Amino acid sequence: MKHEDCIFCKIVDGVIPSAKVYEDDKVYAFLDISQVTKGHTLVIPKEHTKNIYETDPETAKELFSRIPVIANAIRDAYQPLGMNILNNNEAAAEQSVFHLHVHLIPRYGEGDGYKPNWITHTEDYTSDDLQDVAKIIHEQIQQ
Repeated sequence: MKHEDCIFCKIVDGVIPSAKVYEDDKVYAFLDISQVTKGHTLVIPKEHTKNIYETDPETAKELFSRIPVIANAIRDAYQPLGMNILNNNEAAAEQSVFHLHVHLIPRYGEGDGYKPNWITHTEDYTSDDLQDVAKIIHEQIQQ
């Protein structure tokens, strides 16, 4: 189901133009207008879903099965040194368009425009703490 206020649904419907990279009956991929690096592509399900939390497994399967195809096409076209694959869910994680999307950000070396801000907390977790966290998550999967 499309959402009339969703910019990505409007892109899929052709109401808003995009630089299309890939399209089939389930998935649409287009260049991000911000182009953090050359070839920065967004991959979305055509069916509106807000984020990964609200996405059914079949939609996720369709979406994520296209990622290697599109990533390899970007690699073949522009020969980046690597690629970041990024997905933000909810405002606290910096999701700004509330239609599930995956960023494919080709990397060309130091100073190419993308700099993840990753702060580790290794010292805050003992091995037992990690086992406890894993157990709690595992229990939720079993429900």
